[in-house]
Amino acid sequence: MNRRVTDEAMVRALYREYGASLMAFAIRLTGGDRRWAEDVVQETLVRAWRNLHDLRTDSGSLMPWLATVARRVVIDDRRRTGTRPLDTVEEIPERVQPVAAEDERLLREIVVTDAMLSLSPAHRQVLTETFLLDRSMQEAAEAIGVPMGTVKSRVYYAMRALRVALEERGVMLP
Repeated sequence: MNRRVTDEAMVRALYREYGASLMAFAIRLTGGDRRWAEDVVQETLVRAWRNLHDLRTDSGSLMPWLATVARRVVIDDRRRTGTRPLDTVEEIPERVQPVAAEDERLLREIVVTDAMLSLSPAHRQVLTETFLLDRSMQEAAEAIGVPMGTVKSRVYYAMRALRVALEERGVMLP
């Protein structure tokens, strides 16, 4: 089997697995403009195809990567054209219901999980102890077996690293 057939099969598999979620996300990004969202999904999958060799080594979900690419495609489109003008006055974009809260929560969870996995084990552990398990600094220090000052320092640097990781994934924090 030649490489082209294999790559095409991979792109089809990506579309089957992530197409619906990616389309819902793109519709939200484009303000309900279904045609533009379809273009965004298509461009996102083209970029995935161009990076298949890198994507195949990743063992986790590709949705955070695809969502980041889709967000960047929309940003690039907006920068290039200012705002998205209608092709003609008669062509009004099809409006759809916004992404359900559950879909938004799931996507946020995927992106945050991916960002957490990019942190060092020590940073991930201290954030898990303090934020996810809702332990005090002292309780976290005892659970991890390090001084409380170390926990405070790790939390500070872990939060900085998490902010950067989230921004790399297109999530802007206040």
